[in-house]
Amino acid sequence: MLKRLKAIRERRGLSLRELAKVSGVGLTTLVRLETGNPACDPRLSTLERIAKALKVSVPALLQGGRSGKGG
Repeated sequence: MLKRLKAIRERRGLSLRELAKVSGVGLTTLVRLETGNPACDPRLSTLERIAKALKVSVPALLQGGRSGKGG
């Protein structure tokens, strides 16, 4: 689902555990999102917390392809 989550997280130098702590989103949820688990359908508030922790917009997490400026 979140095509760029792992790339953005790694670019920010965060482990999954660190992102979970900073964002307040559960580690299991983050793993499911990064691996594209079809059963994981996050709420907008969850996406907003992840985006805020990574200092990107929600659309930046959702878009595919190459990253743009600041992404």
